[in-house]
Amino acid sequence: MRAVSVKVVDASALAALVFGEPAGDWVADQIRDCELIAPALLDYEMANVCLVKSRKQPALRNALRRALAMPGPGVETIQVDHMEVLTLAEDTGLTIYDAAYLWLAQSMGTGLVTLDKQLAAAMASPR
Repeated sequence: MRAVSVKVVDASALAALVFGEPAGDWVADQIRDCELIAPALLDYEMANVCLVKSRKQPALRNALRRALAMPGPGVETIQVDHMEVLTLAEDTGLTIYDAAYLWLAQSMGTGLVTLDKQLAAAMASPR
């Protein structure tokens, strides 16, 4: 039996899948056969992506809401240590939100799937 790897997935990557963005295929390849985890803020970020897309393209509002409501890949949400995330954000220049994904990946010793270049760079940098 093959061991399942665990990866942190951020809202930029998950949104590419959920909303059918061009990078969605790359994300699907990255998360195939993985257990996915994310900070508990993921649902709020996904709802915000839907809101922003709806405001830019009002005619797609209902389709975007349906896409958000459909079951996607299962992602376990986890509470993060807010003080450690704050310190990490200060050290890296990331937002608190992005630092939460980075902190979770680092604390779990696992990979991070993101389309955010600054977050990916912070993940690649040794701390």
